Order: sequence, then C-alpha cells, then structure tokens
Amino acid sequence: MGTRSFTLETLTEEEFDDFSGKHPDGNFQQASAAGRLRAEQGVQVEYLGVRENGGLVAAALLETHRSKVSTFCTVHDGPLCDFDDAELTAFFIGQLKQRAKRNKAAQLEITPEKPYRLRDSEGKPIPDEQGGVPDDAIVKNLTACGFEHGGFTIGYTAVPRWRYVKDLDGIADERALLKSYDKRTQWSVKRAASMGVHVRELDDSELKVFADIEQATAERRSFEYRGEEYFHRFKKAYGSSAHFMVAEIHIAEYKADMEAKVDALKAKVDTLKTKIAERETTRLTRQLGEESRNLAAAEKRLAEAGALARKGDVLPAAASLFVEHPRETIYLFSGSVEEYKPFYASALIQHYAMLHLCLERGVNRYNFYGIDGVFDDPDDEGRGVLEFKQGFNGYVEELPGEFVLPVRPVVYRVKTALRHLLRH
Repeated sequence: MGTRSFTLETLTEEEFDDFSGKHPDGNFQQASAAGRLRAEQGVQVEYLGVRENGGLVAAALLETHRSKVSTFCTVHDGPLCDFDDAELTAFFIGQLKQRAKRNKAAQLEITPEKPYRLRDSEGKPIPDEQGGVPDDAIVKNLTACGFEHGGFTIGYTAVPRWRYVKDLDGIADERALLKSYDKRTQWSVKRAASMGVHVRELDDSELKVFADIEQATAERRSFEYRGEEYFHRFKKAYGSSAHFMVAEIHIAEYKADMEAKVDALKAKVDTLKTKIAERETTRLTRQLGEESRNLAAAEKRLAEAGALARKGDVLPAAASLFVEHPRETIYLFSGSVEEYKPFYASALIQHYAMLHLCLERGVNRYNFYGIDGVFDDPDDEGRGVLEFKQGFNGYVEELPGEFVLPVRPVVYRVKTALRHLLRH
C-alpha cells in the first residue's frame, strides 16, 4: 500500500458547516455559528480541514483564547476526525499543534465528540455485540500524539463527558412519540396539555422572559447564570437554528378546565349520595369517599386558579433553549418556575421540541446533553436531572473526555503549577 498524502487547508464557513452537517460526530459546537459567537467574545477562530485525494476527511474549529495570564487553543466537541485512523489522527494533531504554537498557545485542549462507550438508560454498558465495545483506539492514538488524557471522570464538566440521547428512529408521529416515553412522563405531558399549558417560541425581543426563568433556576440550583446579553448573542450567532421556547399557563383555559372538572365531580358525588340513600353498600360508600376527595382536590385547584389569575392571564412556567444541527437537535439550557411545578411544563416543552424540531424535519437524534454520570446514588445532586431525562427512554453516550497537549511545555507546566497553588 502506498504512502497516504494529507494536506491541511483553511476552510470557508460554508465548507466547514457542510462537512460538520454530514460528519457522524458533527455538532453545534463544531459549526460556524459557534465560531461567530466565540469571535464576538474576542476569541480567534480558524476553520481547518484535512484533504486526502481531494476529499475532505477531517476538520476542526480551532479557538485561540488569549488573556493577560495565558494563551491556549481549544477544540470544543471535536476535532471531527476518525480517531481510530492513527495516520490521519497523527497528521491532523501535528498540524493543529503547529498552528497552536504559531498562535503562542501554551497548550491545545480537545474534547472529542466521538463516543467512547454506549450505555443503556441506567448507565450499564450495552453488550459488545450491540455496539457497546469501548473505543480504546481513541485514547491510544491521541496519547501517542502527545496528549495527556484527563481520565474517565464522573461529574459535570464544562463540556459534558456524559450525554443522554434519544433515538427517534421508527417513530413516525406524535402518538408513537408519546408512547415511547415511560408511563409517568406520558402522564406528565398529557397533564400539562390538559391544564392550559402551551409552548411557543420567543423572538429576540422577548428573551428577558427566558433569561428571568434561567436566572431564578441558576440561583436555586447553584449553577452559573450567563446573563440575558449572552442569550441575545447566541441567537444572533445561531439565527434560525436556535429556538428559545417558553411553556406558558393560559389561566382562563386552566380555570375553565377546572370548573368543568368540579361540575362533573359534583354530579358524580350527588348521584352516589342518591344511590346510597336508596340502598347503602360498601362499594358505593368507598366510591363516594374517593370521589369526595377528588372533588375537594379539584375545588382547591380551582381556588388556586383564581389566585393565579390575579398574577396575569398568561404565566411563563418553564423555558428551554434548543439548537438544531443537521444530524440532531440539542437541548442546551433550561429553567422552570418552582411555584408552577404541578403544571409539568418542563415535560411538555421537551415533547414539543422532539415533535417539531426532530420528527417534523426528519431528524432522528434528540440530544438531552449533559448528565453527571452517577447512576447509583439516589442522593446525588444530578439525580433529578437524570430521572427527568430517563423518563423519555433514551440511552447514554460516554465520551472520552478531555485531552491536553502541552505546546510550550515549560510555560504550560508553570501555569499548571500556579493554578494548583492558587487552588490550595
């Protein structure tokens, strides 16, 4: 076999997006929209590609971050490359290292998007014959290029190493989609829809609604809030591929629904009372007790609906940001209003996104994005997020994690030592 010949070149945004859209690991971070977003934050971005026999075989959005303290290069969720191909990997990484050196970076960091191992919804490895074999070649070929592997970490990371994904293959319509969830999630989606909750997309001028919910959630759950300005920049960079959705309670509809329920339950209770007056049985008495409790609960909710009506006609209960990529839809950020938890708006918003942003555009991969990789601890801080996502019946992709290549080893070691000192 002859020696292979590779060449590196700078790609246009269109060439890069076209490659990312067709690549098995293409994603929203490896897209020109991400480049525009980073560039606006003062990051230097380059679209680099490798050609073999005229065809594009690998590509990366390379970011160079500069600050007073340090300069480093990074590739988020990439590069887009077949890392099992040792020769191609060695050439591309060698070229990226040279580029990083030229940009005076101390190190090059990458987080490959190619899965290391597939697991079931509970986090158990999928049998080898079904594609659950760990891809050790990724780690082997990257460490051979001089990378230090950050390890198979557990917990949340800046670029999530653990992903929850749903395969929509074979699901043709909304009915089949709903049926594919577990029973409790099916109930939650139907419940939200029956309680006057509707989902719609926010336009750029309404992003404060999204930002306010996101901020309240960030404070409640102690995660970093990015600020309304960031969401405007995100929308500007991603355009029609970014969907800021809100699930709102329509109070008049909810109230009318509750009034109808109260009336129906009152009629049931009256009928049971009449029957008992004629001839009392244990079964009828038990039924009366049950329906009376249902009536009391419905009356309580109707009274609550009256109190909610004083807050406004339409109340935002949950909000999420979804991003389209040709191979998937990603559920990126979300927040919910704690007070409106009984309306199950978060479940409805997911269902809406899968239906309209996946099924309707013929995309069969729905990416719930990050989980923390802890499956066996009911007290884990990420437990609620995991169980919510598991309710939609997907599977887990474990990614290989972070790799760091010292480009200027002395500078990198000093920087690492300083950071270690500051932490302790």
